[in-house]
Amino acid sequence: MLRTLRHHDGTPFRDLNHNGTMEPYEDPRLPIDERVADLLGRMTLEEKAGLMCCGRMIPGNGARVPTGAELIGERGVNTFGLTAMPSPVETARWNNHVQDLAAATRLGIPVTLASDPRHGFTENPATAFTGGAFSRGPEPIGLAATDDPALVEEYAAAIAAELRAVGVRVAIHPMADLATEPRKPRTSGTFGEDADRAGRILAAYIRGMQGERWGRDSVACMTKHFPGGGPQEGGEDPHFAYGTRAVYPGGNLDYHLKPFEAAFEVGTAQVMTCYSIPTGTALAEVGSSFNRDVLTGLLRERYGFDGVVCSDFNVLTGMEIPGLVALPPRNWGVEHLTVAEQAVLMLHAGVDQFGGETRSDLIVDAVRSGAVDEARIDASARRILRDKFRLGLFDDPYVDPEAAERVVGHPARVELGRRVQRRSLVRLTGEPFADTPGRRLYVENIDPEVAARYGTVVERVEDADLAVVRIDAPYEAREGLLERHFHAGSLDFPAAEAERLRALCATVPTTVGVFLDRAAILTPLAECAAALLADFGADDDLVLDAAFGRAPTPGTLPFDLPSSMEAVRDSREDVPFDTRDPLFRCGHPHTTR
Repeated sequence: MLRTLRHHDGTPFRDLNHNGTMEPYEDPRLPIDERVADLLGRMTLEEKAGLMCCGRMIPGNGARVPTGAELIGERGVNTFGLTAMPSPVETARWNNHVQDLAAATRLGIPVTLASDPRHGFTENPATAFTGGAFSRGPEPIGLAATDDPALVEEYAAAIAAELRAVGVRVAIHPMADLATEPRKPRTSGTFGEDADRAGRILAAYIRGMQGERWGRDSVACMTKHFPGGGPQEGGEDPHFAYGTRAVYPGGNLDYHLKPFEAAFEVGTAQVMTCYSIPTGTALAEVGSSFNRDVLTGLLRERYGFDGVVCSDFNVLTGMEIPGLVALPPRNWGVEHLTVAEQAVLMLHAGVDQFGGETRSDLIVDAVRSGAVDEARIDASARRILRDKFRLGLFDDPYVDPEAAERVVGHPARVELGRRVQRRSLVRLTGEPFADTPGRRLYVENIDPEVAARYGTVVERVEDADLAVVRIDAPYEAREGLLERHFHAGSLDFPAAEAERLRALCATVPTTVGVFLDRAAILTPLAECAAALLADFGADDDLVLDAAFGRAPTPGTLPFDLPSSMEAVRDSREDVPFDTRDPLFRCGHPHTTR
């Protein structure tokens, strides 16, 4: 690492010149605005353009993407979304490595590392990751099921501590999208269907991540996907060309803005745009990253938001992983324009940072051609630099790898995550089984060694006294490397699977635990199962504790569960609680509506 000097009061700064001198922008005793202005005045257009790219990075692996040395040293990119992570120690060391690369550049602007969610049960290369030794709570929809802002804030602070320990300083979450469309593939990343509940849980999450005051202990939140990715036409996802439109047949745009209003109230640092085209509103019908009505008219002018606006990833150039997959750009509504024209449109719309992109030359060319004023670039660079300074990255961007190993997955944080999992469980029907010794137990999708603590595990349901089975919410399998990770389409169980489950329930009393990463049509099981439990990501023993009454199930449904697909198809994508005669209401089992 570079040599570190200290002020007389002990505060550190980096001696970039190795001569004991310090530039004003490096001086932590100066107000942040002065430091930003000083540094911005020293930057070339090319350096500003690099600042406005948020690339992808695989720690320790430059084989499939440009290396850190190329991106940081040659292109001037210094913000990266991390994909697959190695161990906490290795990730922390990687942070320190890329900070060394950044410190060796002309101005020594530190790298900001960002990450999609890593603390849940969903593994999707485009949206969320598991593993890496991080403690684990339920999916965000499970945080909504707790409806406990204090617990959510505590849990978010624990997540932030683990992210900071490995060098991640921007969370590409939470999602303010609302689950008003039951088929939405990313329901698990939302805080539910009720805008008021979503708003209070979202606010608590941001408070926990960012802290009461900005500083070294903060992880900045990038709240997404403005102006709301909930009302997708037919429930299809906007990552794909068949899911390009957000529709508002109920004229309900303002309802979908309410969670964002809660995020602005508590000071979310950043906002990410939505891929989809807002349709049936007064807004221009192009993707939100290219949409001045959305980003300048709504976000900047109506709400007065002055934080960083990042486009959702790869709207311009797509993404290629050599030897694996080539994904097209998500440039919905502007496909007819050249890439250069699209970049200009994004800048005029109000985007500060190009998510997933490393083509800083597009920004430089936009200015050199006269299509964009450099003052417009300065406005974005100023916002991005301000966050780097507020997070303390200019004062000390390094982390302690040994501390990372102690912090990530610490038993206290693991137990907190399990407490939140337990708190999110919802009993839909039935009562717990009597917790009596000697029972013979049949299980599915449960670790037999864990189940053995609750009874004698048998291989055939015919030999059992009771059964506990865990199942996923239904979805239609899609082809494609990325599409197969999105649970989309019908909410009905296939006929053969529904009949198999009914037969199982008819053989022995059965508790069915359903992982509700999205809504499900549970009508075929509601009458025949001895009990129905809903989870949003939970360890096997916690589900079994609930099945046998060893722990309460205090959670409440964060969305309606429809009674039929016909009711879903007849509902309006942007209107909450709009399916006819739902099987279970949002708030069940304590519904007051």
